[in-house]
Amino acid sequence: MKQKILWMLASTMALIAEASAQQYVYPAKGQSPEQQKSDEAACYSWAVQQSGFDPAKPPTATAAPKPATTATGTAPGAGVRGAARGAVVGEVVGGDAGTGAAVGAVAARGQSRRQNAAAGQQAAAQQQSATQQQQAAFGKARGACLEGRGYTVK
Repeated sequence: MKQKILWMLASTMALIAEASAQQYVYPAKGQSPEQQKSDEAACYSWAVQQSGFDPAKPPTATAAPKPATTATGTAPGAGVRGAARGAVVGEVVGGDAGTGAAVGAVAARGQSRRQNAAAGQQAAAQQQSATQQQQAAFGKARGACLEGRGYTVK
C-alpha cells in the first residue's frame, strides 16, 4: 500500500515536471530575453492565482481517511459477522456450525482487507486526477497570459 502511494506521488511529480517542460514560449514580437523573463514570471504568478495551483509547490499526497480497522487490517466486527453467517450455513448444510463459523470468519476478514485496499487505491487515483486537472488549468492560464503579451506558446 505504501509503495502504491509513493508510486502515485512520484508519477504526479513527474507529470508536473513534464507539463512545465512541454510549454515552449517564443517572443513573437521581438521581446528581449529580459522582457521575456519578466513576462514569464508575471504570467506564472497570474496563472497560480487563476488556477490555485503552483507547480513549484505541488500538493502533498494526503492519505485518504482510513476506515476503522483492527490490528489485522479488517473492519471491526468483520470476523464476528462472518462467523455468524458461517455458523448458520455450516449448521444447515453440513451439520457443523463450528467449522462453518471458522470458515466464515476467515472469509469475512479477507473480504474486509480487500475492500479497505481498494478504497485506498481509489482515493489515491482521485487525488492524482485532481492534481492533473489543476496542472492543466495552470498551463492554460499561463499560456493565455503569455499569448496576451505577444508570445507564441506551444
